[in-house]
Amino acid sequence: MSPRVQQSHDTRRPDRDALYLHPFYHGKIQVMPKCPVRDLSDFAVWYTPGVAAPCRAIQKHPEQVFEHTNKGNSVAIVTDGTRVLGLGDIGPEAALPVMEGKALLFKYLGDVDAVPICLDTKEPDAFIQTVKLLEPAFGGINLEDIAQPKCFHILDTLRAEMDIPVWHDDQQGTATVVMAALINALKVVEKEIENIRIAMIGMGAANVANYRIVTRAGADPAKVIACDLCGILHPGRHDIEARQDEFTDAWKICLESNGRRLRGGIAEAMRGADVCIAFSCPDPDLIRPEWVSEMAHDAVVFACANPRPEIWPWMAEEAGAAIVATGRGDFPNQLNNSLCFPAIFRGVLDVRARHITNEMQMAAARELALFAEQQGLHEQRILPRMDEWEVFPRVAVATAMQAQAQGVARRTRSREELDATAHRKIREARESLAALVDAGVIAAPPREAILEMA
Repeated sequence: MSPRVQQSHDTRRPDRDALYLHPFYHGKIQVMPKCPVRDLSDFAVWYTPGVAAPCRAIQKHPEQVFEHTNKGNSVAIVTDGTRVLGLGDIGPEAALPVMEGKALLFKYLGDVDAVPICLDTKEPDAFIQTVKLLEPAFGGINLEDIAQPKCFHILDTLRAEMDIPVWHDDQQGTATVVMAALINALKVVEKEIENIRIAMIGMGAANVANYRIVTRAGADPAKVIACDLCGILHPGRHDIEARQDEFTDAWKICLESNGRRLRGGIAEAMRGADVCIAFSCPDPDLIRPEWVSEMAHDAVVFACANPRPEIWPWMAEEAGAAIVATGRGDFPNQLNNSLCFPAIFRGVLDVRARHITNEMQMAAARELALFAEQQGLHEQRILPRMDEWEVFPRVAVATAMQAQAQGVARRTRSREELDATAHRKIREARESLAALVDAGVIAAPPREAILEMA
């Protein structure tokens, strides 16, 4: 068994390193050519006059835009900066470092070219209209860090009205990885999803989506106790009932969850629970150790607020939790959307899918869980690690195959073709970055930063 997390862990070091290195590189992504330029005569092909020929071809047959341009490998990462990580409404400019980070992950883990787009509006209709206007240039849309309840309306509207896949990573990406982690955590503690009690702490976009996927996967809604900042959800929550047009999902959860009609707060929600799934405030004192100790035997705790979890892992473990996962990469069991969204988009782009369905999301979750199981499960390893790059082609293929099975793909590819394409593209993305670093095109960190990071 892997060693348990120690309290001496330096949780502040990533902040120090980030503040030093972000200004050094002035951001994390750039645009580089993908075609050769041997001399100026090449621009007669890549630009005028030659470029007019593919323009006319696309005008005559619009679907050829995927053949003549990079649309089929381009994703827009769109945010309004109203719900960034655990930082809240910090605005579109302050959200840009996160969106650049997402773009970096898209490229490195999925060879997807992603463009950060931070919109200076908080109006849902303006946001929706802007994203719809972007459709000609992109093969997919990744919505990011949008406050609730408008995030639900924005996603549902764009999914219904656009002919390219629209994905809200805080909802669907989070739920995919949570589902994979839950599948394997339950295998380790030898419990069945149909029998467990689940406490959900924080009922924003992430846990609303988590509720949907775990109940679709077999969890009994009556055994789910959901808790927001005002307390446990139940039919007597008149604050939610009065705004049910806005908080449609929350009101549905009030009605169908919590079969015992418990009332109270986090302590009452967690008492006797087999699993705690927390996506709430970035406050390590939000969940107290004594509440973990009152959970069921072999309890599972997912404390996923960023940048700080609702309880530090060593505290949850000392209180009796058998398995603890967080959203941080400096602890074991990182429950991070990066394990799925680059691969899922790799898969949908390779078959030119029009949508990302619930079934595609579940197929990705199962493949994530299977990969980790094949490497060997234990309390400190219920998910793949981000450095196990072979997981990304597998998730891409699983997603693409499900898209084809459901008839939402524009083109058909065999499993073997999809696997070869995903492996080649993802490997090339990683090797290209390494080559740029080795050649000095991307500068190494300054010596003082290397010493600090060592």
